Amino acid sequence: MSRTCIITGRTGLTGNRVSHANNKTKRRFQPNLQSASLLSEILGQTVALKISTRGLKTIEKNGGLDAYLLGKPNSRLTEDALKIKKRIIKARDRKAGTAKKTA
Repeated sequence: MSRTCIITGRTGLTGNRVSHANNKTKRRFQPNLQSASLLSEILGQTVALKISTRGLKTIEKNGGLDAYLLGKPNSRLTEDALKIKKRIIKARDRKAGTAKKTA
């Protein structure tokens, strides 16, 4: 699996390592990815993600994983994030359907 953040889509960049003698060699700048388990309140379980620290701050700012994914349009999410969003929507609709039956 490539080193890509599931939430922000950040990937590695390329650049040059420049020595004191001004010799240039290729190098890679990798994103700061962390393995994180985030709680999904709608699913009722934790979701393990490989996420950048910037993505983690973004999720916390938006009120959690569920609120972040449901608030973003599908065109702005990665494929893995879309899979999680679809699971969340299914679970939310299932809970709403059972709530209507009891009322």
